[in-house]
Amino acid sequence: MPTTSTLTDRAAAAAADQEVFNQAPPLQDYNPYLADAALREAVHREGAADFEAELTAFGEHTGREDVLRLGHLANRHTPELRTHDRWGRRIDEVEFHPSYHELMRIGVAAEIHALPWNRKLPGAHVTRAAKHYLFTQVEAGVHCPLTMTFAAVPALHSQPELAAEWVPRLTSAAYDPRVRPAPQKNGALMGMAMTEKQGGSDVRANTTRATATSGSARRRCATPSSPSPRPTPGCRASWCRAGVPTAAATTSPSSA
Repeated sequence: MPTTSTLTDRAAAAAADQEVFNQAPPLQDYNPYLADAALREAVHREGAADFEAELTAFGEHTGREDVLRLGHLANRHTPELRTHDRWGRRIDEVEFHPSYHELMRIGVAAEIHALPWNRKLPGAHVTRAAKHYLFTQVEAGVHCPLTMTFAAVPALHSQPELAAEWVPRLTSAAYDPRVRPAPQKNGALMGMAMTEKQGGSDVRANTTRATATSGSARRRCATPSSPSPRPTPGCRASWCRAGVPTAAATTSPSSA
């Protein structure tokens, strides 16, 4: 029967066989902002030097091993559709892994979705872009809702009554993952509904069709197979006269 010393020697020999000396060590527990000379030069050149300390702190946070691991976990544990709850009631909710929610919390707290709208200061847009660039190195998927929320704010200002209701929610630095009506949440994010199954990342495959309404007006909708003459929920319908687009809006049955 092997002695304790023999087993220890074998374990040490096995560990030595597993030593990998031709691979770079993991890139973690570092500051990607301070390590990126080109990014820092651009931040200062484009007028965001006053945000240097904030960007340095954010870089320190995003380079941590535990934060980088959140990105790996969020991609390994993909979202799951829950059509019914345990009592058989229809809910149609998408369940995300806790790592995704934590990444969203970090991004919203860093104001990647709203920094220039909350702080109207020189260099705010540059700082938001720099944070976006740094955070994509952790995980890219969360930037879909973050950037759509950022882009929605100026669009909403074209309709003041909508902006008054929604902009305070969309610019909140509190991430609220609860599934409940927006007025009951501490913050909200914008999303996008795709009406064409061949769309997604291959936007070039999208098609449109114009249908006559009255006079020279034409309605263009990205659902050419839809039998309804009315704009459909989530359809981005642009109106044009004499072939020249004049406006675009997301429509719903109540506004059609």
